[in-house]
Amino acid sequence: MRACGMLLPVSSLPSPYGIGAFSESAYRFVDTLKEAGQKYWQILPLGPTSYGDSPYQSFSTFAGNPYFIDLDQLIKEGLLLQEECDACDFGSDPRYIDYGKLYGSRFTLLKKAYTRSLEKPEEAFETFKKENSEWVGEYALYMAVKNHFNSVSWNQWDEDIRNREEKAMEHYRELCREEIDFYTWLQYEFYTQWGALKDYANQNGIQIIGDIPIYVAFDSADTWAAPEMFQFDEKNEPKAVAGCPPDGFSATGQLWGNPLYDWEYHKKTGYQWWIRRIEYCFKLYDIVRIDHFRGFDEYYSIPYGDETAEFGHWEKGPGIDLFNALKEALGEVPVIAEDLGFLTPTVLQLVKDTGYPGMKVLEFAFDSREESDYLPHTYPRNCVVYTGTHDNETVSGWYKELNGQDRKFADDYLNLYGRKEEEIPMEFVRAALSSVADTAIIPVQDYLGLGKEARINTPSTLGNNWKWRMLEGEITPELTARIRRMTKLYGRLA
Repeated sequence: MRACGMLLPVSSLPSPYGIGAFSESAYRFVDTLKEAGQKYWQILPLGPTSYGDSPYQSFSTFAGNPYFIDLDQLIKEGLLLQEECDACDFGSDPRYIDYGKLYGSRFTLLKKAYTRSLEKPEEAFETFKKENSEWVGEYALYMAVKNHFNSVSWNQWDEDIRNREEKAMEHYRELCREEIDFYTWLQYEFYTQWGALKDYANQNGIQIIGDIPIYVAFDSADTWAAPEMFQFDEKNEPKAVAGCPPDGFSATGQLWGNPLYDWEYHKKTGYQWWIRRIEYCFKLYDIVRIDHFRGFDEYYSIPYGDETAEFGHWEKGPGIDLFNALKEALGEVPVIAEDLGFLTPTVLQLVKDTGYPGMKVLEFAFDSREESDYLPHTYPRNCVVYTGTHDNETVSGWYKELNGQDRKFADDYLNLYGRKEEEIPMEFVRAALSSVADTAIIPVQDYLGLGKEARINTPSTLGNNWKWRMLEGEITPELTARIRRMTKLYGRLA
């Protein structure tokens, strides 16, 4: 069934409080998607972010980002005052998130709201704790102890709690009891608000495409709670870490630094952690995109301590065995395989064997030196086409920097001659929507025709990513109507 949707991180929604949230603007965006005839809203991972602010490096695989809790809802519930929110400095630029100011102000407000919530305890909070005890207790304890040790990673904590000795666990559960309850309450608020927003989207015919990283962060509750799942030595230090080898985009490769899974261990357990993880994802999302899918076939292993990814090597991953276990436990679940980059025959076979749709990115199509699988006339139906992803330049910014031969190729293929600069992005959108791909997802920035200033992330860089935000009213009724017309024209109307 042909359909389409938009890619917009929750953090990129408009908000007077410094970052997008599960607020009125999120509900209005759902309304816009419906009016534009869309079926999908694709977001980025929702986990709590750490240093660098990347949603792909989270303190927990299961927890949600407290920044996304809507402050206006807490005001309505009597847990905050409007003047308390207005008095905070969240940064002055509505176009970009100021994470430094956000960190300094948000938790102070949320702590006030939590303290007031103690005056009228909710039965639903106790229910949430019981239903999610398997992960929320570990996460809340992790964050509380982390704060106790001035936010350093768990491998720098005192040895007894680092190694989870029973007496130490009891000691810190008592010492940090209030902080543990605070972090648990944050998760309750997060999931209550997200659940309401997702229900609203579903009731209006919009499905949520979630996004999960293949790996977890070293500085996370997951690694501290279950070091046996990872390739660690006897001191619980990584033996090797994840990344990508050198290629045309990076001479030294990409050093992500995430710990690698001990796949033998996972196999012995029947992949129980993975089953639990994916099952939980489908409580949060309707469809799940799994990042770096090729890592399940083969993963790149870089010696721990290396400063670049140049001296890594490939190791075999779990392959179809993992997905057979998932299918047996959960049945057929809708997954998108992020199969971008250099693909070997075995990766292609794995994607085919799972039956999951892979991804096609138009910005990868126009290399004049070689034939490309990303050109629309080569697509199978069972794929998801994007103009670009969160890791790419916007179409406008990318097109302006194309070299002469590649630009000529794109101009010839899409008949862009004589087009005004501002019309170019919509022609790439048209190419995606008109393709045979069952699903087309367009980043909001490309509908808005924005340039380099609207890029979400530049891989392997720190300091200027994950900041872009849409402005209130930027998707006009006229643009919404135009998107709907194009969606209908190419048979994708929801």
